[in-house]
Amino acid sequence: MQEWTYPYETHSVELPSGIELAYIDEGRGELTLLMLHGLGSNLQAWTKNVEDWKGDYRCIALDLPNYGKSGRGDYSFTMSFFAQTVAEFIRELGLEKVVVVGHSMGAQIALTMALQEEVVLEKLILLAPAGFETFTEEQKRWFEQLVTPATVKATPEDQIVRNFELNFVNMPDDARFMIDDRLQMRQHEIEYEAYCQMIPKCVQGMLAEPVFDRLPEVTTPSLVIYGKLDALIPNRFLHPDLTIDEVAESGKSRMPNATLAWVDHCGHFLQWECADEVGKLVDHFLQKKD
Repeated sequence: MQEWTYPYETHSVELPSGIELAYIDEGRGELTLLMLHGLGSNLQAWTKNVEDWKGDYRCIALDLPNYGKSGRGDYSFTMSFFAQTVAEFIRELGLEKVVVVGHSMGAQIALTMALQEEVVLEKLILLAPAGFETFTEEQKRWFEQLVTPATVKATPEDQIVRNFELNFVNMPDDARFMIDDRLQMRQHEIEYEAYCQMIPKCVQGMLAEPVFDRLPEVTTPSLVIYGKLDALIPNRFLHPDLTIDEVAESGKSRMPNATLAWVDHCGHFLQWECADEVGKLVDHFLQKKD
């Protein structure tokens, strides 16, 4: 199994469901920020933010099932599965005053948690959330044909590098470890095969459980942040005439208690590329009295 090196001490908990989750737990504060990474990522997506936030908040970032240091299993990888697992994690650790901070797929998981209402959430912080852009049934079938275990496994090294670079306006040197980790994973045949099986299920999970039509039900105070130069949202092939502004506003306007904020000159992985700007927006939102 691949060795993952994280900059913080890693903890592990086995949930009543039998799922083993790895997480980091830093800082103290009245609020607990629970961070959910996106597709193909892991808890390292949040290490810059944890360093910034741990002086004021309890910061917990976890590896979703089958990601990073968390346990492996043959799961459905639907948004409901992830949401229920994170809710179970919250209950198992006895967390209170939880603010779920989700990036991309992690933000769609956060929205699904709010809709499931299995646990009480103080607030949501949604960074470049998946789920605001909608797709037709024909477009969903296009995704299913494009993203398969075989196509993920056949992705050449130069395209893997390019896929990571598309997350940023200019990929910073301190993010290059993400590429190195993925390329290293390819050297572990069993682990990489499991990864290639999982990714299409995650993509299908996002498409199969759209949240857009149910956004009016999300009454949890929410902060939505997008990078102005996000190259992944909207999908440039399927929606060439759609703008990031239209996607963001269409989702935010359906949420009765949401605020929309922007980070200029920033791409999809905004909590890494523009950590300082995101940090200021988050602090302002969390310190604002409802």
